[in-house]
Amino acid sequence: MHQRKIQNTSGSVTELGFGASVIGNLYRVTPAGEAAAAVDAAWEAGIRYFDTAPHYGLGLSERRLGAALRGRPRDEYAISSKVGRLLVPNEEPRGVDTEGFVVRDDLRRQWDFSRDGVLRSIEETLERTGLDRLDIVYLHDPDAHWRQAAEEAMPALAELRDQGVIGAIGAGMNQSAMLARFLRETAADVVMLAGRYTLLDQSALDDVLPAAQEHGKSVVAVGVFNSGLLSRDRPAQGMKYDYQDAPPELVARARAIAEVCAGHGTTLPAVAIAFPYTHPSIINVTLGMRTAEQVGRNVELHDQHVPDGLWDDLRAQGLIRSDVLMGHGGGMCGVSDGQGH
Repeated sequence: MHQRKIQNTSGSVTELGFGASVIGNLYRVTPAGEAAAAVDAAWEAGIRYFDTAPHYGLGLSERRLGAALRGRPRDEYAISSKVGRLLVPNEEPRGVDTEGFVVRDDLRRQWDFSRDGVLRSIEETLERTGLDRLDIVYLHDPDAHWRQAAEEAMPALAELRDQGVIGAIGAGMNQSAMLARFLRETAADVVMLAGRYTLLDQSALDDVLPAAQEHGKSVVAVGVFNSGLLSRDRPAQGMKYDYQDAPPELVARARAIAEVCAGHGTTLPAVAIAFPYTHPSIINVTLGMRTAEQVGRNVELHDQHVPDGLWDDLRAQGLIRSDVLMGHGGGMCGVSDGQGH
């Protein structure tokens, strides 16, 4: 599988990434054997970028991913995790986590973008995964913590990067404006952009993508289905858009895009995955993959060709912005039940 370089670093990632949020029991239980089989299938398919976080299943995702990768040649893959949410004992457990993961809530998340918090978080991630290093570390959802994230956390990550302890550094968020600030104003190499450069939302063209181009930095795209509306060939009422019920006008727009896709011999989810590659700063699309079957579907669609003429038709019909660039990345396609960031 083709690798793309993280600009201005020695690191690279495969175009398709394995998002491990779902094997942390996101929304429903994933048996341990099923999770391991998904990682194995991804490896066999040539996927060599794996993303996790302490937040995902209160550490379960990191433990499972680390166990599945532990016997693999360490120099052959890249793994990213995140800092900003420390896991601490939960003084008032209710039995089950309240943030979307079906796991016991013996631990709780504690926001911490301090230098000490960053160092502790990385140390604990290495313990949970059993790995010796991380290739990418992102600040995780620092929306309400800009000052501490920019003035304490990012310099701490930069020190570790410069010492060779970790590879690339950056931030992952659902918004693009603050990610642009990280690219312009801090030592970030790469950002993880969730849901803001999709067939239904190209707002990243106003901030983070120009910043990445201007400063020679890279972007990883997640949330490319906008929580589900773009995940099926024929969008229907009741599907989700950014974690809410999709408004009728967006369902209608998604259906119109699906018609154009069908006219070009492809499908809406395939094009949703190919779309981010219309921008040269985007080096990877990471999808949540819960089972070996999901991995298989992604890889099967990976080789599908998405013709450049499709982007022309979408622009001409006003279904995507006129300033979306011509496709340059080829037909990297797939389906998934979602990777947050």
